[in-house]
Amino acid sequence: MTEGPELSVVIPAMNEEDNVQAMHDRLTAALEDVVDGLEIVWVDDGSSDSTWRKITELAAGDPRVRGLSFSRNFGHQTAVTAGVDAARGRAVVIIDADLQDPPEVIPEMVAKWREGYEVVFGQRTQRDGETIFKRFTSAAFYRTLRTLAHIEIPLDTGDFRLMGPKALAAFRAMPEHNRFVRGMVSWIGFPQTAVRFHRKPRAKGETKYPIKTMLKLALSGFTSFSFVPLRAATWLGLGVASFALLYLVLRTALALFGAVVFGSAGLVASIFFLAGVQLLAIGALGEYVARIFEEAVRRPLYLVKEHTDGDTTVIPPAR
Repeated sequence: MTEGPELSVVIPAMNEEDNVQAMHDRLTAALEDVVDGLEIVWVDDGSSDSTWRKITELAAGDPRVRGLSFSRNFGHQTAVTAGVDAARGRAVVIIDADLQDPPEVIPEMVAKWREGYEVVFGQRTQRDGETIFKRFTSAAFYRTLRTLAHIEIPLDTGDFRLMGPKALAAFRAMPEHNRFVRGMVSWIGFPQTAVRFHRKPRAKGETKYPIKTMLKLALSGFTSFSFVPLRAATWLGLGVASFALLYLVLRTALALFGAVVFGSAGLVASIFFLAGVQLLAIGALGEYVARIFEEAVRRPLYLVKEHTDGDTTVIPPAR
């Protein structure tokens, strides 16, 4: 078996036609003479523009480039997984195509890996080109997740990271469909360290993480790495039951002493409050049940329409 390159760089892309060439140029320039063999794996996540055509053109002109195109949009986290599955390098770097995470940081990641770290993640010191709302909600999400999760997930990090051979083997063995990659890599363990960098604005095009997608990713993070939503329902139920008992005792005492007790308005408010608590608990339970269902049906994680290297594999290997 031919030994693969030292490093593979996985780049998920959806409608990034304006950034494909720029990313390739900066990436190859940054890694020139840095690694002993380079592979660049592009994953087209169901683009509707010319992203896939540009990837195939790169592959035709540069043997280091490989690409695969999904049969439809399966989502960013799945595209990352497909790229890692296809990568042949001893280590793999994950980076988005929008150039917000600078390829020039990768040599520092490689140096840390060679020092013995199995995972090297990019940690943002500053985030340019983002609204105050985006920065606030992102910071709140990471800090809340870190508090509630049963693993320690580094603050202010995305999927921009390097994984060594042991971490890659562990990641590829993880079968879940609702994937929160940065949480999964944290769960793996092994020696991990950060490389701090200044995140730039998106080079061209529009963000692929609108509020709806961000909320979906956040929900995957909470349900994959925390049982607090389920346990909160239990504690909320206990609290409501205690409040109801206290209210009953208070109402009875007031009635015995001839005091005026609360009328129907208080009763109606209590009923609505209790109904809201019940619906909240059912909703939290439903999110976990939905994820159990998705795992139980055992559909393939993704389907591939086309490869640049002539590979005919459509369905990925079972995880």
